[in-house]
Amino acid sequence: MRKFLAGGVSAIFLLVLLGVIPVQARPQSEAAGTIPVTTVVTALDSKFTAPPAVSKDDVNLHEGKVRRDVTNWIPAQGDRAGLQLAIVIDDSPQKSFGNQLQELSAFITAQPKSTSVGVFYAANGTIQAASQFNPDSEAVAKTLRMPAGTYGAASSIYQSLMQLIAGWPVTGTRREVLLFSDGFDYLRKERFSPDVRSTIDKAQQAGTLIHAIYESTAGRPGRSRRVSNIGHGNLNRICDGSGGYAFFSGDRSPISIDPYVNQLGMALKNQYFLTFATNPSKNGGKGELRSIKVTTERRDVELKARTSVHSRRRKKAGRSSDFQSLTDSHCGQYLGALGLCRSTTSFAFARKAESCGHPD
Repeated sequence: MRKFLAGGVSAIFLLVLLGVIPVQARPQSEAAGTIPVTTVVTALDSKFTAPPAVSKDDVNLHEGKVRRDVTNWIPAQGDRAGLQLAIVIDDSPQKSFGNQLQELSAFITAQPKSTSVGVFYAANGTIQAASQFNPDSEAVAKTLRMPAGTYGAASSIYQSLMQLIAGWPVTGTRREVLLFSDGFDYLRKERFSPDVRSTIDKAQQAGTLIHAIYESTAGRPGRSRRVSNIGHGNLNRICDGSGGYAFFSGDRSPISIDPYVNQLGMALKNQYFLTFATNPSKNGGKGELRSIKVTTERRDVELKARTSVHSRRRKKAGRSSDFQSLTDSHCGQYLGALGLCRSTTSFAFARKAESCGHPD
């Protein structure tokens, strides 16, 4: 009997391969052959205020020129409100930043318990953690300090960002960055730095949104209007590409960051998880970036999302579901597994983590 069943299954498999059994007769999951892709979308009105309720039927999504059905549209609220927000500050000399520390501290302490904030300083192409992600906003705010006032003449803020993204554990929560920088790549010194494109690609692959507030960097060699213009363009590119917002006050640092962080706070409160079905990548496990455009026909709503998504199914963190938050202790375990000990202020990554007491 077992031999008969085995032979029957083999015969059916052979007939499917030969095309004798039509595709319509195969299991629906095989016939569909699609995989779900989820991205974060921000919904606001033109004045950065909360719009009326937005439903799935209000949202259109195109992958390239092909319209895709939106299969899920879930508000990032309640048990889906988890957020890890990385504050990244260029550690170069910024004379005016001291005036903004108090406002940044107030913004951090105003975050809800569902948000874990981390503070990081970018210097010489690396990232240094003043505070790892922590829902205790009061404790995180106390780790803020003035930029050290040291810099490498040939350093890239984008290499620091890529290092942060590369070592950021997947927890199923939203992952977003608030960057303070002038946006110029002092390593490449090019109008179209390849590091900018690479940062956008890494952010899109990881589903990380990057927001930026322009901060003029004093004392940099070659400081000029050209540097400022290129920096503006770079920040716009990484924010638009990743689905975030860029804030500017001309070519100078803002006198106050309150208007900008208030707008960012409104954006964080009005985000959704959008899921659509797409065809699996032909690159197998590597996947690929595919351009998307999220729009609505409603005039009272503006939607913002990253411009490309990764076609490969995102890996789950441990055994948690796609949208399930991990506790802070779980995050600590993942940080340790990546070589990010909580006891160190360095975000330098190692493939082995014996120094943290974790196995490879």
